[in-house]
Amino acid sequence: MKDTTKIEVENYINKVNNHLISFLSGKPLKLYQASTHYLKSGGKRLRPIMVIKSCEMFGGTQQDALPAAAAVEFIHNFSLVHDDIMDNDDLRHGIPTVHKSFGLPLAILSGDILFSKAFQILSITNVNSIKDSSLLSMIRRLSLACVDICEGQAKDIQFSECETFPSEEEYIEMISKKTAALFNVSCSLGALSSRNATEKDVNNMSDFGKNSGIAFQLIDDLIGIAGHSKETGKAVGNDIREGKKTYPILLSIKKASELERAHILKVFGKGQCDNISLKKAIDVISSLQIEKIVRKSAMAYIEKAMEALVNYEDSEPKKILQELSSYIVERSK
Repeated sequence: MKDTTKIEVENYINKVNNHLISFLSGKPLKLYQASTHYLKSGGKRLRPIMVIKSCEMFGGTQQDALPAAAAVEFIHNFSLVHDDIMDNDDLRHGIPTVHKSFGLPLAILSGDILFSKAFQILSITNVNSIKDSSLLSMIRRLSLACVDICEGQAKDIQFSECETFPSEEEYIEMISKKTAALFNVSCSLGALSSRNATEKDVNNMSDFGKNSGIAFQLIDDLIGIAGHSKETGKAVGNDIREGKKTYPILLSIKKASELERAHILKVFGKGQCDNISLKKAIDVISSLQIEKIVRKSAMAYIEKAMEALVNYEDSEPKKILQELSSYIVERSK
């Protein structure tokens, strides 16, 4: 991203963070401390910013977009809390996970609070400012996105329990639900928050969000293989140790020779594998030029995302959405 865009995005992040935290208070205190645990630790806030900029593209304001921006970030954090419980992860972005910090029962409840607050803030804050049909559409779209996230997560669990590897098509279908659904709804809720977007506009923004979200997950998969621990907050090769059947691993298994495949499978899913064997597997994956292939595939989805915006006049919100999409493919953490 350009420096001017980074500064503006950081300003939006601060405003979004303040709005998020202000809506998460109550008693018992520990419940709300658990629910804000990840929110207070930082984050890119890509989804809320996409809500805001999608709203501004159609003449809305930041204030118009904040309820929907908070709602999608609450749902995102709800999914992170429960995802960490299911994977029994100790760390997220370098800090202890919610269930490790506050215990399993409170972690589950904190996720439930975040889920409930998402619909509360969307409906209560907007009730006097958005016409009923648009508000119903926003609630319907967010609820459908939540269903998609759950179905995608369940599909991911099925992949992990199955001895065989899924096809690339099956994997893309899974991440289209588990990850891209929330990017999709971020952009569509943003457009609806403007009060000016047509149904075609909302659908175009949905397409932009969905394809950006698929690209985001593909790069996340890549970082899980080749990311640096200081940047990602996770151990190097973490996804290999955990036996996650991600896109880079699917490609590696498909492209590798019999000997190369043996090096990968030797450490795949072996959490306590030795570092020498792990490094050998990572070197094999690197030699297969998997990073180049994954980034090329992610870029193809970004190009699809850009096509959804091509007929709109150039504007500052459109430019920032385009730069955010480019950043998705370029990032290393």
